[in-house]
Amino acid sequence: MYHLPVMLNECIESLNIRPEGTYVDVTFGGGGHSRAIMSKLGPEGRLYAFDQDADALANAIDDPRFKLIHENFRHVKSFLRLEGVRRVDGLLADLGVSSHQFDEAERGFSTRMEGELDLRMDRRQELTARTLVNSADEEELAKILRLYGELPNARQMARAICRARSEAEIVTTFDLRNAVSRHLPRGMENKYLAMLFQSLRIVVNGELEALQALLQQGAELLNPGGRMVVMSYHSLEDRLVKNYFRAGNFEGEVEKDFYGNPIVQLVPVSRKAIVASDEEVQRNPRARSARLRVAERKEDREG
Repeated sequence: MYHLPVMLNECIESLNIRPEGTYVDVTFGGGGHSRAIMSKLGPEGRLYAFDQDADALANAIDDPRFKLIHENFRHVKSFLRLEGVRRVDGLLADLGVSSHQFDEAERGFSTRMEGELDLRMDRRQELTARTLVNSADEEELAKILRLYGELPNARQMARAICRARSEAEIVTTFDLRNAVSRHLPRGMENKYLAMLFQSLRIVVNGELEALQALLQQGAELLNPGGRMVVMSYHSLEDRLVKNYFRAGNFEGEVEKDFYGNPIVQLVPVSRKAIVASDEEVQRNPRARSARLRVAERKEDREG
């Protein structure tokens, strides 16, 4: 299977799908969520999907109500406009890396398989993780590892990477793993490696900037009563989603009008994130870290 969708039922229920509505799945991947959305749509319904990874194009759904757009979701508003779509009734985003990307050794996403240190989700772009780890100075590397990997020993790891690359270029995933091996706490090697690779992946793909653009554009695209459903897999993403859904900005500071009413376009459907059941986590370990948040667009007359 290309990818086993996480919390499939929860995502579809949260979208509150109307058969004649227009919906967007901005992380198409294997098409699991999209197929579930399509099953709820009537003849007038429409689904537009986005994926920046060329591998996902092979999974496109053959249906006149469906259109797959090979672009990064940070451009969702522009590309929907090209399709003549200015408003939608729901938007779904399942962030992170697909099982397929992890399983393809040459993509460099997996810490357990040797492949070139690539980490690009869109292979049309120039910057790779290999370029990043061999060109960034120690200060910049330490900052990346600390901010985006939340690694407590970011400085030591950055120094080890710089030392290793001074002897030979870091080309593969195993080269990088070997460079930092002395700084992986016993029993936590895989966790620290995952945090290291996550930090590089976030920077290579501009993931947090893309998410911010998506949240802002998504709020503008939604019809009143329309819903945005976002599933994230680490605290950096989840914090951005939580703050934006609650306050309409990424700092989480709620602005109020003259009468003390919050100035927001979206209202969270539930205060807490939805998490996967124990049964699903057993079946699909990737679901363990998933956090699903849902917000609804306010009526325009409310401001």
